[in-house]
Amino acid sequence: MSRENWNGDAGEVRGDARPSVCVVGLGYIGLPTAIFLAAGGHTVLGVDIQPERVAAVNSGALPVDEPGLDAMFETAVRGGRLRASTAVGPADAFFICVPTPSRPSARYEGEEAELGAVQAAARAVARALRPGNLVVLESTVPPGTTDGLVRAILEESGLTVHRDGDDAAGAFYLAHCPERVIPGRIAHELVHNDRVIGGSSRAAAERAATLYRTFVRGEIALTDATTAEMVKLMENTFRDVNIALANEFANLCERLGIDVWEAIRLANRHPRVTIHRPGPGVGGHCIPVDPWFIVERAPEEAPLIRQARRVNGAMPHRVVDRALALLGQATAWPARVAALGLTYKADVDDVRESPALEVVAGLLARGMDVAVHDPFVPPERCARLEFPGQPREDGAAGKLACSRSALEAADGADLLLFLVPHSAFRQLTPAAAAARLRQPLVFDACGALDSAAAAAWRAAGFRVARLGVGDAALRAGADRSQPAPVAPGRDGESGGR
Repeated sequence: MSRENWNGDAGEVRGDARPSVCVVGLGYIGLPTAIFLAAGGHTVLGVDIQPERVAAVNSGALPVDEPGLDAMFETAVRGGRLRASTAVGPADAFFICVPTPSRPSARYEGEEAELGAVQAAARAVARALRPGNLVVLESTVPPGTTDGLVRAILEESGLTVHRDGDDAAGAFYLAHCPERVIPGRIAHELVHNDRVIGGSSRAAAERAATLYRTFVRGEIALTDATTAEMVKLMENTFRDVNIALANEFANLCERLGIDVWEAIRLANRHPRVTIHRPGPGVGGHCIPVDPWFIVERAPEEAPLIRQARRVNGAMPHRVVDRALALLGQATAWPARVAALGLTYKADVDDVRESPALEVVAGLLARGMDVAVHDPFVPPERCARLEFPGQPREDGAAGKLACSRSALEAADGADLLLFLVPHSAFRQLTPAAAAARLRQPLVFDACGALDSAAAAAWRAAGFRVARLGVGDAALRAGADRSQPAPVAPGRDGESGGR
C-alpha cells in the first residue's frame, strides 16, 4: 500500500483518499470497528481465524447480535468496502482486536494475561508491514505491552517503530487505543464515547486519531501507549473495586439483619456517594479480567485490587451456599432449582465470564438438578455451554436441563433462583410460578425484584430471600416500597468493557 494517502507530518488524509485498513479479529469489538471504518469511507479487510465467521461476513450475514449495525454492515459488504479473510493482507493501517483472556499465574495467587492471540496477530501483521504503515492495538493488555512485546514482534519485519524526532523513512507507526464500549450499546458508544490514544510518537497518535475521527464524535485524547494501556485497566478496576465494596456491604447486611438495597438507596442520597449494585459476581470480558493485568506488573503494590477480585470471585459460591441453606433438610433430594439467567448482565446475549454459569455449575456439583432459562440464550446454545467445575468426579453432580421459558424451568422446582435481572423476568407472576413450583421458595441473587415486587411475592404465599437481606430484616418486614437506584453501567458488567 502506498504512503501517499497520508500527510507524514500531521497524520492527515490527503484529498479524498482514505487509508485502507486491515482489522485482525472480527469479534464483539473488531467487527463493529471494521463496519464503522467502512462506513467512514475506508476499504476494510477483516481477518479472523474462524472460517465460518469469515464466510458469514462475505455472504452478508452479520455474525454478531448487536443493535444498530445491520444496515451499515449490509451497505459496507454490498458496496465492496468490507470483505473478510482468514489471512492478513497489505493495508495502510492495521487494527489488532483479538481477545486477551487471563490464566492462572505461576508467580502469585491470582491470574495474568494470556497474550497468545496478540502475539499471533502481531506476527501476521509483521509479515504484511510496509514503511509508513500504522498499527493500532485495541486489545486490552498489561502496561508496556504495546511498546514492548508488540513493538518487538513488529520490528521482526526489519522496520523500526517511529519515535519523536526520528526520520520517518523505513519506520512504521504504532499506537494503542483501548475499546471502552458495552455490549448492547456498541453501535452508539463507538461513535459517542471519548477515546484515549497512546502512540509510539506524537505522529503515531495523530495518525490513529485521524482514522478514528472518521466515525468517532466523542473527544479524542492523545498520550503515550503505556499510559493509554493503564487508563483502560484503571477504568475497569475502579468498577471492580466498587462492586466488591457493594458485595461486601451485602454480605455484612445479611449477617447483621439489614436490607442492603434499602441501605444503598439511602446512602446514595448523599451528593458525593454512588454505591454500586451487589450481585452474584462480576462477569463480562473486561471487569473480572483486566484488574489482574495491573496486578501482574507489580503484585506487591496492588493488595486492594487483589482483595476486590477475591471478594467478587467468591460471590457465586456464596449464592450456592445460601441456596443450599434455603432448601434445607425439608426438601426432597435431589432438589430441583429453576435458575433464571445465564448472561453476565441484563438484556444481552453475552455469557463471557458470567457468574451465573459458575452458580449453576456449583449447584450441579452439590447434587442439585438445575433447569435454566435465559431469553437471550436459546436451549440449543445453552446445551453447548461449559459450566466450570461440572460434573463432579464422584458422580454426585445433578442434571442440567435447558428450558424454553421461565415457567418451563419452574415446573416441579423447589427453588426459583434469579441470577440475571432480565427485563423479561418482570412478566413472571407469583400466581403463574406457584402453579408450577413444587414449593413456594424464591431467592433473588441479582436484584431482579425490588422491594415492592418482593412484598408482592410474599403476599402470594412465597418465602422470598434476597441477596444482601438478612433474616432479621425479613422477620421485621424491613422491605420498603422504593427500589434502590440503579445507575447505568454500575452493575457487575463489562463495558469499559
